[in-house]
Amino acid sequence: MLRIVFAFIVVLFAVPALAQQVVLSGVLRDSQSGETLIGAVVAVENGGPSTSTNAYGFYSLSLPAGKYRVQLSYVGFQSRVEEVDLSSNKRLNAELTPLDNLLDEVVVSAKKKDNNVRDAQMGAMNFSMEEIKNVPVVFGEKDLLKTIQLLPGVQSGGEGSSNFYVRGGGSDQNLILLDEATVYNASHLLGFFSTFNSDAIKDVELYKGGIPSQFGGRISSVLDIAMMDGNQKRFSAEGGIGLIASRLKVEAPIVKDKSSFMISGRRTYADMFLKVSKDEDINKSKLYFYDLNAKLNYKLDDRNTLYISGYFGKDDLGYSDLFSFDWGNTTATVRWNHIFNEKLFSNTSLIYSDFTYNVAVNSDDTDFTIASKIRNWNAKQDFSYYAGPNSTVRFGWNALHQAIHPASLEASESTSVNSISLDSRQGFDVSAYVSHEWKPSDRLSLIYGLRLNDFMVMGPGTFYDFDDEGEAIGEQYYGSQIVKHYLNIEPRFSASYLLNEKSSVKASYNRIVQNLHQLTNTTSSLPTDQYMVSSINIKPQIADQVAVGYFRNFFDNSYEFSVETYYKYMGNQIDFRNGADLQANRYLEGELLFGIGRAYGLEWYLRKNEGKLSGWISYTLAKSERKFDGINNGDWFRARQDRTHDLSIVAMYALSKSWTLGSTFTFHTGNAVTFPSGKYEVGGQSMFYYTERNGYRMPNYHRLDLSATYEPVQKNKRFNSSWTFGVYNAYNRRNAYIIDFREKEGNSNITEAYQVALFGIIPSVTWNFKF
Repeated sequence: MLRIVFAFIVVLFAVPALAQQVVLSGVLRDSQSGETLIGAVVAVENGGPSTSTNAYGFYSLSLPAGKYRVQLSYVGFQSRVEEVDLSSNKRLNAELTPLDNLLDEVVVSAKKKDNNVRDAQMGAMNFSMEEIKNVPVVFGEKDLLKTIQLLPGVQSGGEGSSNFYVRGGGSDQNLILLDEATVYNASHLLGFFSTFNSDAIKDVELYKGGIPSQFGGRISSVLDIAMMDGNQKRFSAEGGIGLIASRLKVEAPIVKDKSSFMISGRRTYADMFLKVSKDEDINKSKLYFYDLNAKLNYKLDDRNTLYISGYFGKDDLGYSDLFSFDWGNTTATVRWNHIFNEKLFSNTSLIYSDFTYNVAVNSDDTDFTIASKIRNWNAKQDFSYYAGPNSTVRFGWNALHQAIHPASLEASESTSVNSISLDSRQGFDVSAYVSHEWKPSDRLSLIYGLRLNDFMVMGPGTFYDFDDEGEAIGEQYYGSQIVKHYLNIEPRFSASYLLNEKSSVKASYNRIVQNLHQLTNTTSSLPTDQYMVSSINIKPQIADQVAVGYFRNFFDNSYEFSVETYYKYMGNQIDFRNGADLQANRYLEGELLFGIGRAYGLEWYLRKNEGKLSGWISYTLAKSERKFDGINNGDWFRARQDRTHDLSIVAMYALSKSWTLGSTFTFHTGNAVTFPSGKYEVGGQSMFYYTERNGYRMPNYHRLDLSATYEPVQKNKRFNSSWTFGVYNAYNRRNAYIIDFREKEGNSNITEAYQVALFGIIPSVTWNFKF
C-alpha cells in the first residue's frame, strides 16, 4: 500500500520541465485595510495564462521570458493593470482599491466571474460576509450558517436552527473549521444563532463534494472559515445594536503595513430583562451567550508572516439556583507562512480546540452535576508547489491528538442519584496527503490526489466486548498504548471539460473516513450530544461519493446555472437500539447498532450576480436512507433528514442608493419521523407502540422572510451607519416544530396529535455603524 502511495507522489512531481520559464509571484491586499485577498485573479491580458491567490493572498504564475500586461482583479475592487518585464523571476506585491459605491447594483458574485465553469473543483461554493449582508434571517443577525442552508444540497436542521445537513449526511458529518481549528457545536441558544460573528469573518468555502485532499475527518462536507486579519492601515471600528444582541469589532495596526490586530465581540442581553422581574427565581435566572474573536498578524519580512488567532464562546442558561446549563467552544491557532522561493509556499500550523458542557441540578432531594469535554491538539504542515502556469502540487501532513471525557455524573451524598465516572477515550490521527491541480489542455482541468489516514485507538482505559443483544460479556484494561490501528487510503478526483467558453461538464469522486462520531437522536445538534472516537467496537465511518454536473454562464457571466447529480454510499453508520440510554452510560457502545447508508439527488442552481436585482434559486430533489439489521426488520428506511423537495429563493433589490431590499422564501418536505402505530396498557398506564422507523413525515415547511436596509449617502467618510429592518416568517406560517400524542381529555380511548410551533412572525431592527 505504501509503495502505491509513493509511486503516486512520484507521478505527481514528474511534471514536464518548462523551458525558459520565469516566475511572477507576490501577495495581493486591500489598499484600505491591508487584508490579504483570497481568490483574487492574476491574469495576462488577451487570453493569457491566469492564476488566483491562495488563502493567504499569495500567487505564483510561470511564464516565458518577455514583457506582459498583467491584470489584477477581485470582485468589488477596482481592477489594476501592471506592465511587467519578465527577464528573470520577479516579485509583484500589489494593493487593490475597493469600489466606494457600487451605485445601483448589488454584487453577489464569487471571486472569479467564470470560475464556476472553468475550475475543476466541483461541489464547492465560496462567499464573503459582504455578499450575504442583505439576506434576511431570524432576529436580523447576519448569519453564515443560516445562509448556507439556502444553497442546493444543504438542508436546515429545523426551525431557527443553525444545524445543517449536506447531501443526505448527518449533522456530525460536517467538518467546520475556523482558522483551521475544529468547531464542534456551532450553535448559540440551542441553534437560534451560530457561533460565528459575521463581523469577524473574511471568507467562507463550503465543499459538498470533490473534497480536496488536504481535508479529512468528516464524510459529508467541509466548511472552511477564515477570520479577518486586522486593519494594517488605520484604526477602525464597527458594530451593531439589535433587539436582543449587540456586537463590536475593533481593528488597528500595531506597526503600520507590518502588523495589526482584530478583536470582535458579541453578546445577547435577554437576561438583563429578567433582572427587572419581581419574582426572585426569575431575576436570578440566566439566559445569554457571548463570543469573542481575536487575531494578530505580524509580517516578519517579505517571506515570513506569523498569525495568531483565537475564539471563545459560551452559552449560559439557568433557572434561579435550581438548574444551570452552560456550554462553549475554545479555539487557538498559530500559523507561520513561509515563502521558500517563487514556486514553493509553506504554511505551518499549531492548533488547539475544545468543547465543554456542564449541567447542574440542585433541588430539595436532587443535587448533581453532569460534565463532558472534548479536546484536541493538532499540528499541520501544508506545502504548495507552483510547478507551472497549469500545474500546482499540494502536499502535507497532519497529526491530531483527540481526547474525549464522556459525560460523567457527580452527585452529593444527600441525593438518591449515584455518581458515575467514565473512562476518557483518546485517539491519535495521523494523515498525509498529496494532490495535483493540472490543466493538460485549454479545455480539460484535473484535480487528483490521495490522502493516507492512520487512526490509532489509544489507552489507558477499559474496553468492553458485547454480544448481539448489546450486553457486556467481557472487558480488558489497556495501559498507555496503541490498542488498535485503522489504516485507510482516501482517493480524490475532480475534472472539468469546457464545451465552449460559457459551459462545461464536471465529474468528481471522493472517499473520506471519519473517526469522530457524534451520537444524537434528534434533528438538532444539542450541546449534550455524546462524542466518541473509533474504538474496538466502533469502526471508522466511510463514504464514497460520485457526482457529475453541467455548468453554464449567460450574459457575460451575469447569470450562473448548474445542475449536479450525486450518489453517496456510507459505511459503518451508527444508530441506537430502541430505548437506548445515552447519558453517563459506561456500556454506551453496547447501545449502538451499525449499518450502511445511501443518499442520492439532483441539485439545480440559478444565480444572478449583478445588477439592481440579484440573488439565486436553488432546488434539490433528494433521497437519504439507512439500513441496520436491528431496525425496521433489516429493510431500508428514511434517514431523519430525508427530504424529497427543498426549494430556496433569495432576492436582493437595490431600490436606490440608500435602500436595499432583501427576501428569502423556503419550502421543503417535512422531515421523516417515527409516530406511534398503536398503544397498549401496562399497570394501568398507557404506552405507545412503535413499528416502522421514520415511516411518517412532518407537515411540509414553508416561510417568507423580508428585510430592508437603509444606508444614507454618507457625507462624513470617517463614519458610516445603516439601519436594517427585518420580518421573519412574514405571513405568520405556524410551521410544526414538534408533533406529539396524548390521550384526549375526558376520553382515554381516543389518542390525539397536537402540534407545537416555535415561531410566528418576528420583527427585528438593527442599527449598524462603522468608523
